Amino acid sequence: MNDTLNDFKVSDRQSFIKFLDLLRHDFLDNPESWENKSLPNFLEALSAYTEDIQGYYDNTNQNINADKPDWSTFADIFKGAKIYE
Repeated sequence: MNDTLNDFKVSDRQSFIKFLDLLRHDFLDNPESWENKSLPNFLEALSAYTEDIQGYYDNTNQNINADKPDWSTFADIFKGAKIYE
């Protein structure tokens, strides 16, 4: 994942839209860094990572409740689905 995508902060709907554009560019520019390159595989990973994201937050000592998401939570889920197996 490129640094721009890693460092981009999502805080509202407009920044999430920009994030999705960066995610698309990352896929086009760096497909080798994506584990889930087909839409079915990406959607499967998106579902699985959505289910597991609270564990990610807990393991990284982030005080985030995934059951009360905000725009940044959705961005975290999409970033995770890029590489989740």
